[in-house]
This record gives sequence, C-alpha cells and structure tokens, in this order.
Amino acid sequence: MAGSLMSPVALAFGVLAITDSAAWLSAITASALVTTVATMLFGGGLADRYRRDAVLRLTGLGAGVTQAGAAALLLTHQHPALLLPLAAVNGVFQGLTTPALRGIVSNLVAGRDLQTASSLLASARNVTRILGPAAAGLLTASVGGGWAIAADAASFLLAAACFARISLPAPAPRGRDGPTMLADMMEGWRYFRSRPWIWSVTLAFAVFNAANRGVWQILGPVVAHDTIGAAGWGLVLSAQGVGALLASVVLVKVRLMRRPMVPALFAMALATLPLVLLGAGANTVWLAAASLVTGVAVEFFTVVWETVNYTNIPERLLSRVGAHDEFWSTASLPAGQLSAPVLAAAFGAATVAVTGGGVAAAAMLLVSLVPSLRRIEIGHDDV
Repeated sequence: MAGSLMSPVALAFGVLAITDSAAWLSAITASALVTTVATMLFGGGLADRYRRDAVLRLTGLGAGVTQAGAAALLLTHQHPALLLPLAAVNGVFQGLTTPALRGIVSNLVAGRDLQTASSLLASARNVTRILGPAAAGLLTASVGGGWAIAADAASFLLAAACFARISLPAPAPRGRDGPTMLADMMEGWRYFRSRPWIWSVTLAFAVFNAANRGVWQILGPVVAHDTIGAAGWGLVLSAQGVGALLASVVLVKVRLMRRPMVPALFAMALATLPLVLLGAGANTVWLAAASLVTGVAVEFFTVVWETVNYTNIPERLLSRVGAHDEFWSTASLPAGQLSAPVLAAAFGAATVAVTGGGVAAAAMLLVSLVPSLRRIEIGHDDV
C-alpha cells in the first residue's frame, strides 16, 4: 500500500514533466485501470478456487517487475507511449490481487473479530496513506518521479515476501466432475444480482467513481501542477490519510450500529467536498482540510461495507461477489478519467469539478433510499 500510494503522485508528475499533457496522463492511467477491471471477475473466481495466499504472492512478484520497468522508463526520460503496455500488464496483476485481498480476511478471523480486523488493517493502511503521497511529492520534487515508482516496485516484492509467511489450507478438492471456473464465476454473479443491497451500492459507486474520483485523479494533478506543485498535492492527499487513520483507530474500539449503511452512505456524500473546492479555486489549506474530512468519511464507509459483506456473504463466495462489486463500480472510472480533460477543455476545469462532485453526492444520497439496504444488519442476510 505504501508503494501504491506513492505511485499515482509520482506517475502523474513524472508524465507531466515529460509531456506537459493531461491527455497522456489520462491515457496511461486509464490503460492500467481498464486491464484491472477486465481481469477482476476472473480474479474473483481464481481467489475462491485456489489458495488466496499463493495468488497474492504471484501477483506481488508480477506487479513488482512491471513497476520496475516503468521506473526505468521514467528515469531515462523515454516517450510516455512506452509506459502504456507496462501500465496495462500491471493492471492485470492488480485485477487479480483485489479479490484475493478482499477474501483473505475471513480466512484468518471470524465473528465479531471481523470488524476489529478490518479496522486494524485500515489503521496500518492509513499510516501508509499519510506517508506515501507526501514522500512521493518530496521525491518527485527533488529527484524525479522515477525513483518513487522504483520504491513502489520494491514494495510489491517486499509484500510478496510477507505473503509467503501466510500459509492457508488448500480449498477442498473439486474432483474431475466438479464445477468449472466459468460455473464458479456464474454462481458468484447469480448471488450478486439477487441481493439488491449489494448491487444498488455498486451502481451508486459506478456514478461516484466516474463523476468524482476519475475527475479528481486527472484534473487534480493538472491544476496542482500550475498552482500548489507536487509537494503541495502530496500533502493534500496525505491529509486524507490522516482523516482515514483517525477514523480507523476509533473504529477498532467503537462497535458499529446495528444498521450502519445509511449513515455510511451519507458520509460518502461528504467525500465529494475536495473536488467541489478544487473547482472553486480553494488553496492548499482548504483542500487539505476537505481531504481530511473525506478520509474520515471514506474509511467509515469502508469498514462498514467490509464488515457487512463479511458477515452477510458466505465465505466461499466472498472473492467472487467482491469481484463483481469492484468490477461494476470501477468499470466507469476510465470513462471519467478519459473524459475529464475533454470536458475541461470544453467547459472549464472549475465547472467540471463542481458538477462532478454534485452528481457523485446525489448518487450516494439516492441509493440510501433502497429499502433492503436500509434494513441490512451486521450479521444477518436481510435481502
């Protein structure tokens, strides 16, 4: 996580230093995301069919090698087109990693410990969220983005070594006449589509990711490049990590309410504040403050959503159902990334940012009206 949180800052300013082009940045970012999304459903079937720790070791090694290649290209100032295939291959490994990570927690803990485990993992993740972007901003401003990408490559290899210390039992043998991978994936799809409390949130996040996250990832660095610089942008992103860390530390001790989804979705509506303020021309202080609030909101939602999933979805289906959640919610993100510079050129960056934030907030508030979602409880499959 530390390396991965350094990567967006380093890649954004590394590409802008070579090309000064938002179009190249959006193309490279989208190429990784497209392959991530494209392989995610297969990754879900893989993680529910084989040992999740083995999957994570292999994907960590692959991601480390591809990021090392990207670092070499940036350090030698090669044309950004050469980054496209490496970004795409790295996206494949990310797509296979996400479902396995989502399912492995339930292999290690159970019952009421699931919320505590999710919160503890979030605390560790959020420490890196604070340090990663700030370190990337400082490295990029001093020695260039290539060295930050090199650190990301090393972090994937170290993560693979850490996963080697986890040993999970192999899933039960399926036999020659057992279900195929395709049949397993279809079982996950049937479960996903039969639970409105899952797919309605996924749909809302498809809107949120295209209108808010995609625009923020592209227009944020572009605006910062001409205003607060790489170091300032790194601090803004790190402020979100501070807020998330505070929330995760509190949630280790504080038990969630019985029906937590509506408050969690209202919190996500607040997470659009940084994009709106970016469009309003806010300075570093205001952007950092809004980013801190966003960190609290996103972390609260994340712990709620993970705990609700862990306690309401059968363990054998977690990776497959989680893959559908990730796939359909992030499939719209490349559209947001690719359209951001086009819309900004047509209507202005400020208008696109404010409108995107408003649309994303509305999506979060509307989905909170879904009856089955309002009734879902921690520990009960309330369909």
